[in-house]
Amino acid sequence: MDSHTSRSDDLNQIDWRALKRAAHDAARHAYAPYSGLAVGAAGLTEEGRTVIGCNVENASYGLTLCAECGLISNFYASGASQLIALTVVDASGRHLMPCGRCRQLLLETGGPGLLIDSETGPTSLSELLPAAFTRDELESRRAD
Repeated sequence: MDSHTSRSDDLNQIDWRALKRAAHDAARHAYAPYSGLAVGAAGLTEEGRTVIGCNVENASYGLTLCAECGLISNFYASGASQLIALTVVDASGRHLMPCGRCRQLLLETGGPGLLIDSETGPTSLSELLPAAFTRDELESRRAD
């Protein structure tokens, strides 16, 4: 099976509306007193479970946790094996794209084929994070 067929099959199995609703619900629980930008994220695991996260701000801005960070923590705590789809929205339900830091973190949980919903439809993480530094790259450097 080629990657185009696989991606098409993945798209047909994902209920993007349900993920968006879950992300929107998560955004309602965000703690964003400084920026006022409440963010929620919802992801679908390979096992068919939904994991969520919301942003949690801190007075020392650098310690702020993105919604995707909360989702990734829940992902590992739930024992999931791979993230296959992700939606990130603000409190009004508008799509947001993960920042660069979160894209790198998501690479570890979903790989380059992770599908991320956007205003224009789902796109793969490899399109959003080309030439990413991966675990394989790190392993090859250790061998040298």
